[in-house]
Amino acid sequence: MAADDFGFNHVGLCVRDLDVSRRFYESVLGFSFLRSLDVPDGPTGQLLALSPPLGLSAVYLQRDGFVLELLSYSARGVVVPPRERTMDEVGLTHISLSVARDRLPSVLADVAAHGGCVVDHMVIEGVAVFVRDPDGQLIELLAR
Repeated sequence: MAADDFGFNHVGLCVRDLDVSRRFYESVLGFSFLRSLDVPDGPTGQLLALSPPLGLSAVYLQRDGFVLELLSYSARGVVVPPRERTMDEVGLTHISLSVARDRLPSVLADVAAHGGCVVDHMVIEGVAVFVRDPDGQLIELLAR
């Protein structure tokens, strides 16, 4: 199999409120808008193993070549996990982004203003800090 047989496409993230999450990722973390889609229920339900109706809307955001797909379901409620995941559970643990060292304090101030929170016990002052987005997804910010 050749290396160019595969290419990175995106990471999908289910969110409660598409507008709130989009503002967070664009305003706080510097993502830019690529496109949005309202996806038909039939084939999408089959692909995602979900029973219609779905009302799936997707917004694609990009930063440094990384594409993040925000997924929102208007015709069904999203399932909120009963607790926050820890870093030693199998599966996606976090998204990591680099931030200019001198911008880190202002980025952290913007996190709460846009519905997220700084995880106070997960901070190495001036080096690395974990924040949660409006839905609780862990995001590591590394000072560069």
